[in-house]
Amino acid sequence: MRRFGLIGRPLGHSASAKHFSAKFEREGLTDCAFELYELPSIEALPELLARVPELEGFNVTIPYKREVMRYLDALSDDAAKIGAVNCVRRSSDGRLTGHNTDIVGLRLALDELLEGSEPEHALVLGTGGASQAVQYALAERGIAFDLVSRDAAKGNYTYDNLPVEAVAESKLIINATPVGTYPDVEAAPRIPYAYVTPDHRLLDLVYNPPVTQFLAYGLQRGARVLNGERMFLGQAAAGWKIWNE
Repeated sequence: MRRFGLIGRPLGHSASAKHFSAKFEREGLTDCAFELYELPSIEALPELLARVPELEGFNVTIPYKREVMRYLDALSDDAAKIGAVNCVRRSSDGRLTGHNTDIVGLRLALDELLEGSEPEHALVLGTGGASQAVQYALAERGIAFDLVSRDAAKGNYTYDNLPVEAVAESKLIINATPVGTYPDVEAAPRIPYAYVTPDHRLLDLVYNPPVTQFLAYGLQRGARVLNGERMFLGQAAAGWKIWNE
């Protein structure tokens, strides 16, 4: 049996197992299985690899996209430049190579949301592993951005000192945090939504629920919005390709 999976914590919100199980059934891949491996810490990864020797590849989600890198033998160019990994391939000799397929999904999501109308400035909420891929994608497109973080040392602003002008002038706002993910569906990043306009574009990397509170606030203000499903599907397809190279 060829095994694949997802590591992270928590994983109750993830659609990965459902997505890949449906793919395997649809394509008649009876020798493939995808499982969720919720790890209490990244230090549990070696034990997982020893316990499931047939695990050929796995995705990585919050909070291990950066922590997993110290267990890898090699990195793809994108993963090295971004500084985060969300997809790992395990070769027949046990070597682990880290990739970043988030960037593939982000390019597709931004194409769909922006429709060729590139904003001059963006606001990125969050500074974790997902945010690093967002920053890379924005830099590729020549879009300047500021970071909002809970930690003053990591961002341009904190949620407590974010000026309303930063929201008003950043016509693209991206939620790269897990805030609003099921089951905490009433939560949203603490930004002044009153300054969001119909000229704004809001992208949420969260896809469960389909309309997060962050996106709902954007819709109330007339903004164009997109959830994380397009990114999820793009990175899943890219990961499957890597595992089968």
